[in-house]
Amino acid sequence: MLNSKQRAYLRSLGNELEPIFQIGKGGLSDELLDQLDAALEARELIKVRVLKNCLEDEGDIADEISEALDCDVVQRIGRVILLYRPSIEDPRIVLP
Repeated sequence: MLNSKQRAYLRSLGNELEPIFQIGKGGLSDELLDQLDAALEARELIKVRVLKNCLEDEGDIADEISEALDCDVVQRIGRVILLYRPSIEDPRIVLP
């Protein structure tokens, strides 16, 4: 669980990031979750965009990803979700 200072630090790092995944009308699939899992392990901090044609609510998707991958939802702005999970093998982001 992140405290407010850690969350603010991660948000500042996330400002420069572009979304690397898009969730469309197919919603969350097992394949997409596997790809998100690999990306979180490699990068620790990723952005995901929920497209307008997605039938599910962005908040529900953020919660589903967080539960399935044991990661933190750092921020949700509109349809963009910022996710964080420390890498097991090669942690790079040092939280304050």
